[in-house]
Amino acid sequence: MKIRKLLSWFSLFLVSLVIAVSCTTSQTPTASTSSSSPTSTTPASSETSVSLGYSAWPGWFPWKVAQEQKIFNTNKINVDLKWFDNYTDSINGLTASKLNANSQTLNDTLSPVASGADEVIVLVNDNSTGNDQIIARPGINTVADLKGKKVAAEEGTVDHFLLLLGLKKADLTQADIQFQPLETGAAAAAFAAGRVDAVGVFAPFTTKALSLPGSKALFTSKDFPGAIPDHLVVSRKMIEERPQDVQAMVDAWFATLDYIQKNPGKADEIMAKRAGVSVADYKQYNAGTKIFTLKENLEAFSPGKDMTHLNYAAEQISQFLLQTKLIKKTPDMNKLFDDRFVKAYAAKIKKA
Repeated sequence: MKIRKLLSWFSLFLVSLVIAVSCTTSQTPTASTSSSSPTSTTPASSETSVSLGYSAWPGWFPWKVAQEQKIFNTNKINVDLKWFDNYTDSINGLTASKLNANSQTLNDTLSPVASGADEVIVLVNDNSTGNDQIIARPGINTVADLKGKKVAAEEGTVDHFLLLLGLKKADLTQADIQFQPLETGAAAAAFAAGRVDAVGVFAPFTTKALSLPGSKALFTSKDFPGAIPDHLVVSRKMIEERPQDVQAMVDAWFATLDYIQKNPGKADEIMAKRAGVSVADYKQYNAGTKIFTLKENLEAFSPGKDMTHLNYAAEQISQFLLQTKLIKKTPDMNKLFDDRFVKAYAAKIKKA
């Protein structure tokens, strides 16, 4: 909910490389490191912690449950869970090797990979099924009504992508609107204050945007099934040097889903607090996010000819990104997906 990154990453990638080389000391990305709290993960079997980034999206809040309920510890992994107020910063953090792993969309992984980043998708967290929305003020009733209007979204994020999908379906392009590039939180605030005519945001920022009286969603990710899958993405180096820790993260994820199923009240409380919303509001987000089961993960990683299969979805999204000039070349998808960790968890469960 959430990726959140579609803009051409070439310049951003070069900048991140320059920063990585020129810095004399290791700098932490703009984030609040929640693992420093009393509920943080303490060292287990791994002496070196795994830095895992996540941000404001319902499909990623279970990581906070894993931390608070010490599910990482149970799975013998020391996770330094890093919260990012700005989702784009988390993507840049992984690209610049400031993170070992990050929670991000397929779109936001294809873009840096197309520019040379070596990142791997090892787990499907969820699909957005309505929590990404293009919201308009009163008087704008169709996508065609957006022509000439001010529309805000975080440039390059998945909601920018959703906006382009909706415009294309209505035979419009970004040139037909007055696009206003704003960080997601700022975009929602600007819309609620009446400074822009429409906005592309994801939950929980949708709540802020919809606080404008009479506002409504013109279209959502539900209208484009499979277009916005969310993932656990790790660096190639992480897989090559510490595959046991990648496996432990995947195992911890499924263990967390089990905990949530058995303890929905406590889990909702933890996730709502991290989201900064009431439990009642948080529950409304559930309908717009489809958390993937183990079976659905296995199916998603298998080859197929529709958007429920990652290989097909990646091909379709890559074509769209090329056509809209958001990337300059097709990313190498030969090593983009690695299902061995999901399969290993499935095998372990079968034996149990």
